[in-house]
Amino acid sequence: MQLTEYFKDEQTCLKYIENQRWGDKRVCPHCGCEKTYAIKDGVRFKCSNKECFKIFTAKVGSIFESSAVPLKKWFIAIYLLTSHKKGVSSHQLARDINVTQKTAWFMLHRIRYSLSNGTFEMLGEDKAVEIDETYVGGKNSNRHLNKRVANSQGRSCKDKTPVLGMIEREGGKLVAQVVKNTRGKEIHPIILSTIKPNASIMTDEWKPYKALSRVFAHSFVKHGEGQYVLGNVHTNSIEGFWSHLKRSIFGIYHSTSAVHLQRYVDESVFRYNTRKIGEGERVAMMIGLASCRLKYSTLIRR
Repeated sequence: MQLTEYFKDEQTCLKYIENQRWGDKRVCPHCGCEKTYAIKDGVRFKCSNKECFKIFTAKVGSIFESSAVPLKKWFIAIYLLTSHKKGVSSHQLARDINVTQKTAWFMLHRIRYSLSNGTFEMLGEDKAVEIDETYVGGKNSNRHLNKRVANSQGRSCKDKTPVLGMIEREGGKLVAQVVKNTRGKEIHPIILSTIKPNASIMTDEWKPYKALSRVFAHSFVKHGEGQYVLGNVHTNSIEGFWSHLKRSIFGIYHSTSAVHLQRYVDESVFRYNTRKIGEGERVAMMIGLASCRLKYSTLIRR
């Protein structure tokens, strides 16, 4: 209610985007020139660079560019996606803000796309980091007999997509990335570029993790033998996040394409990493990340 009351018209929404995106230093989204000036309507601006000289608004170069949907509806969509613990489906959003399902689907994907636009800080500055992987996809037991996939148990990637996750034990900052497989050649570069060498890592007994002991202080538990906690060594934190991710996918979205899975993962990671802040601050953070554009032709490209 506070959101809809405050963002009463399009101009108020535009001013808010302008403040979140540029602050006191407005920049031309076309050429990056810092010398711009406002046009009389207070909404449009013009670049002073003679080679550019283009007119723009705060929407240009963002997820809101070329959208006919009012910004108030965009802000409601952002609030619903980031504040609902398991997200919101395109069908539900279409009913909530009175747009078509196709429009709602495109809006949600553009919002998810902006979540990868933030700055990245490496994990594990003298901290413990848990590493684990999960597999997203249907179960053979839920399929018709003629649609079941042979030898797809365990860590098989035949009919499932693996996701690698890393979470700091203190502070709870999380990184998760869709990977092709869980072999050492695939996951080692990602881990080394995400976690600082002075971190101590905790994993299960999966063989590719053992080679990480050359770089990190490494402890592990043997899940295959029913061992889940050994002193302070466990992977319960990252496994807790997997439960949130899968409840979101199975409970709200029901199924996801491997092509778009990373965006759904980014959505769950954003909610998890911002779980201790208020909804208003989360929406403001999200709009601050919105300075990137995803075209429909790019979204549906396979």
